[in-house]
Amino acid sequence: MKILYSDRDFVACIKPVGLDAEQDMPAQLKTQLGGEVFTLHRLDKNVGGVMIYARNKQAAAELSAGIARGDMVKEYLAVVHGNPPAEGDWEDLLFKDGRKNKVFVVKRQRAGVKAARLTYQVVRPGEETLVRIRLYTGRSHQIRVQFSSRGFPLVGDHKYGSRDVATAPKLFSCCITFPYRGQTYQFAAEPEWGREQ
Repeated sequence: MKILYSDRDFVACIKPVGLDAEQDMPAQLKTQLGGEVFTLHRLDKNVGGVMIYARNKQAAAELSAGIARGDMVKEYLAVVHGNPPAEGDWEDLLFKDGRKNKVFVVKRQRAGVKAARLTYQVVRPGEETLVRIRLYTGRSHQIRVQFSSRGFPLVGDHKYGSRDVATAPKLFSCCITFPYRGQTYQFAAEPEWGREQ
């Protein structure tokens, strides 16, 4: 696994597609680095990209508090079917059906419904459009369902409407920025399919 940065408090790494963020990743990081590893946030198993893990309980508490305050800025690259507008600021109400492990956009607030917001910009338009997304809320399957609900499912996302032959959604955590103990950290990476053509 590729380590972007590591110190006594946290590690920044790239999660490969296919590894579980809450079980497989900490186990691999413990093998690679030794010591304790604490999960701070998650990515779907079939999504890859930059992640941050804490390496002690105090750092985990401080970084988790920062995430709860909205201090951690998470950006993603995705390839979607169709041509969404050049930029957008989308707010929706999302409901997760736990039995089906599927999320739906709903019209009314009710039990289990959570607000979701993202902004995006088109990076490379086409029949399959590359977009860069900033998440303001970290809801389950948020990017996937917000784009799909507007007629732009992610390439490879068969759960939310894609009919192509790709084996996983083209979605990648490309940049995480956050303050920690008086310093601002930023870690970035991009997938092969996210590079300019």
